[in-house]
Amino acid sequence: MSTTAAIPGPAKPADDRSRGPKEPALTLALTPSLGRARAFTARIDQRSHDDPGVRAALRRGVGKDLDAVPFMHRYVASWLTDEQARSRDVQRAFYTVASLIAAQRRDQYVAAKAGTPTKGEPPKEEQRADEAAPDARSTPAAPPGPADGTDDGEPAAAKRVPARSLGHAFADGVLKGGQGAGLREASAETRLNLLTRQSVDGLHRHLPGVARQLRGSDVEIDWAQLLVDLCQWRRRSGTIKRIWLQDYHRALQKDGERRAREHDENPTDDDQGETPGADSADSAGGSDSGA
Repeated sequence: MSTTAAIPGPAKPADDRSRGPKEPALTLALTPSLGRARAFTARIDQRSHDDPGVRAALRRGVGKDLDAVPFMHRYVASWLTDEQARSRDVQRAFYTVASLIAAQRRDQYVAAKAGTPTKGEPPKEEQRADEAAPDARSTPAAPPGPADGTDDGEPAAAKRVPARSLGHAFADGVLKGGQGAGLREASAETRLNLLTRQSVDGLHRHLPGVARQLRGSDVEIDWAQLLVDLCQWRRRSGTIKRIWLQDYHRALQKDGERRAREHDENPTDDDQGETPGADSADSAGGSDSGA
């Protein structure tokens, strides 16, 4: 009698189902704080600016899957805690942001704008990063900062920097458009709305093009806040979408109100066009009466 039917089938489907629901909650808990995210992005910015080899290695990861970027692990992996390394969403967020930072023009790095430090003195941004994270080459197994995801030990300067969402970046692009170098309002809003409708995979797929468009117009992107948002997208996408859209429209509205105030406080000659005419009429009237 055959016993083939008694052999249990593979347990993979059941295992997948048991792991699936836990991933979103785990990802949310393992999201880096904004301060730690700033330390990471500052470090990647600095190294990409200083070392063409690092920049090339990270830039090659743009738009690629985690399993297709072996050249990035040296510069990114040590920033992940053991727990974060078990979350694909968190890993992917770190790698995506690192590749996008490296893909900027060299003159767009924060390190480039801060100027070249004197020999032997690291730039301030790198100093802040090093306070939270020793160089991966000196301590490859130890991730920077506290492993529990708290803010303890993070640079105070990083905590003080206000967060700016991707909605702010799109609004900045539209406002630059008024100067002939930015984005058209209609296309910016369309693209932002398209992003907010994406799944995790779709968002990562669209981000390289979005980053190229924004940085091509010299619009600053808050890479640290983007990193946090990417980590949380699967669980909190509804909230993040709302924040992006609110920030976009509020920024444009505030700029419109500011320009209206400036217009009221400093009227142009065209706005005062009737006054000289009235004065002329009064003067003409005085001349007639004198005659």
